[in-house]
Amino acid sequence: MKPMNVEWRRILFESAEKIRVAVMPFFQKRERKSLGIGAGGDEIKQIDLVAEEALINVLAKHKVSYTLISEESGIKKFGATPEQFYVTVDPLDGSTNANRGVPFMATSIAVSKKPELASVEFALVSDLYHDVVYFAERGQGAFRNNEAITPSPLTVLSDALIGVDFNTYRIAELASKLTRVVKEVKHLRHLGANALELCYVADGTTDGFIDIRGKLRVTDMAAAYLIIREAGAIITTPEGMTLNAELHPQRRVSFIAAGNKTLYQKILNLIRGENA
Repeated sequence: MKPMNVEWRRILFESAEKIRVAVMPFFQKRERKSLGIGAGGDEIKQIDLVAEEALINVLAKHKVSYTLISEESGIKKFGATPEQFYVTVDPLDGSTNANRGVPFMATSIAVSKKPELASVEFALVSDLYHDVVYFAERGQGAFRNNEAITPSPLTVLSDALIGVDFNTYRIAELASKLTRVVKEVKHLRHLGANALELCYVADGTTDGFIDIRGKLRVTDMAAAYLIIREAGAIITTPEGMTLNAELHPQRRVSFIAAGNKTLYQKILNLIRGENA
């Protein structure tokens, strides 16, 4: 069967807008009712389901055949030839922020022809509250609201603004590695939506982001992975190896991201216990 000719850029932008419209009425509702446990292992709220439904409806409108890989509903096949495309999505990254009224939440959508991170060809991360959209196509660069982005050239650790996700029961185990970072970096942040925080590294808003917990689902960062690489920033495993992973709702990843090679190497050295 002849492969489908899909205008992914247009479809992803349309999806982002439909999701934003669907989600914003639930912002700061402090929803307490759980609708079960999602494929990724977290509680599902109504706000998560309306976000995913909005995406599925847009793809149905455009008659796309695809395999959905979702943090909420898991792996589902749509259309006659679902193996042509894999759509990896976190419909709402930062659900707790949205529920409590913290204006930092995103939708993450990645499109690939194989179910692996390195195969992502189109990526969109939408800052739902501020109506900002990050987009990348493999080999074509990365964009924020249709303007090309580049990462930060800053190389001095003490001046750098670095995101670190400390949210884990393993904090005691990881403390020695992260303490070295805390001692060297004066400006640490964690905002609660990792897809969007990686995009901040891509556009130079921040200088780096560290998540070495082994807890983050690949669905959360599949789109940001392509965006950060297309922008010219660096993202690897905490061991300094090429980052790749199966695209699956239960697959977890760890990484170090930085705006440039010099700063990346300094962060990597700290994680390894070497001099920055």
